[in-house]
Amino acid sequence: MSSHREAPEISKDPVADNTDVYAFVSPDKPDTVTLIANFIPFQNPFGGPNFYEFGDDVLYQIHISNSGTGKADISYQFRFRAEIRNKKTFLYNTGPITSIKDPAWNRPQYYSVTRVERGRSRVLARNLAAPPVNVGVRGTPDYAKLARQGIHTIGTNRKVFAGQRADGFFADLGSIFDLGTLRPFQMAHLIPSAAAMGVNGLQGSNVHTIALQVPIRDLTRDGTRPTDVLDPKSVIGVYASASRQSSRILDDQLGIPVWHGPYKQVSRLGNPLFNEVIVPMADKDRWNVLPPHLDKQFAQYVTKPELGGLLPVLYPGVFPRLAAYKKPRADLAAILLTGIPKGVVPGFQNYTGPVQADLLRLNVAVPPSDSPNPLGLVAGDAAGFPNGRRVFDDVVTVELRAVAGLTIPLVDPSFTPDDAAGAIKDGTSNTNADYLSWFPYLGNPAGGYQSKPGRPAA
Repeated sequence: MSSHREAPEISKDPVADNTDVYAFVSPDKPDTVTLIANFIPFQNPFGGPNFYEFGDDVLYQIHISNSGTGKADISYQFRFRAEIRNKKTFLYNTGPITSIKDPAWNRPQYYSVTRVERGRSRVLARNLAAPPVNVGVRGTPDYAKLARQGIHTIGTNRKVFAGQRADGFFADLGSIFDLGTLRPFQMAHLIPSAAAMGVNGLQGSNVHTIALQVPIRDLTRDGTRPTDVLDPKSVIGVYASASRQSSRILDDQLGIPVWHGPYKQVSRLGNPLFNEVIVPMADKDRWNVLPPHLDKQFAQYVTKPELGGLLPVLYPGVFPRLAAYKKPRADLAAILLTGIPKGVVPGFQNYTGPVQADLLRLNVAVPPSDSPNPLGLVAGDAAGFPNGRRVFDDVVTVELRAVAGLTIPLVDPSFTPDDAAGAIKDGTSNTNADYLSWFPYLGNPAGGYQSKPGRPAA
């Protein structure tokens, strides 16, 4: 979860695996939007000496759809290259790394940023340095400083960062994948046990983050900064992807596979949990290689979600109204595939048009909240998920409650949700480094020396 190991094939290729996508109006710079795409799930902080890094052979992209077609109108492309400074040592660093230019760092990584708008490419930056991973108190004694040095300004009022971060997503993975158990409600499960607090399955895990902060006008269809929430031009759709070249050949001299040919998408992500828990296993790999504007073929899994049918079975007597509801889930189709039209939520919309596509939709005319609520729109905070997604939004709880029927009355006022729909959750919160109140907003990654291995239960 969110999209950590969400499909059979991409789970074998973690360096190209999208884990989460975020898009929000920057709270400290409300004339900008921050776009974040995370990759490489479940990073063990002490996974050396070959620590985690972006793939030199992967094309990473963050896409913007602003024309109502579900297609990418603007794409930001990121390409990486790593160097080895000292070819006679196995060490990642030969001494303390005190700056991102420190020669003691033996495997630095650099990247370029290219903007593609309707087929026209423009390189925004080259040879930007990514910070190292958080090795420990000796190898990276002031990691926060290294991370700050990894924030680059490209042009006016535009920032970019690419490097390791603490995983900001939180979910009780061990419980929910054990036959859909939710620890706060497991006493009501078909196979009951005593209630207990949720356990964050991402605790101690790091990810690799690509974060971009740009003026709102860079992303809208007419290059303006909309102020009317009900203006269709105020809504953008966002998704991220990773692509590899189409063929791979083992180079006998180098001893590694070398990629050739045109780039082909191998992973993508818009809304959290879409491929994870909506798309059936037999279709997951195919979903990953298709563009969002072809998602109409997966709409049947949204309007009749498997999890919605499982909840009444796994929790007998808890969701009788959900069990009796047989209409297609138009509420989920609006949230996940088209955006919410005008008139559904008073004074709000993030509708991108009738094309069904898995996009994270953001209405850029909605200002940051003075009192943000991690439950976002369903809690009255229109600046939060599913209007974009902030790093602290509790998307698991929001989507569980939506699937459980809490959002059905938005499109079908005759339906009254089960009492449990408004209380269901997985009982977790962020237990990694605190989120930042400034770019890139995700906390500093866990350090290798500071972390302790877990103790697996019997």
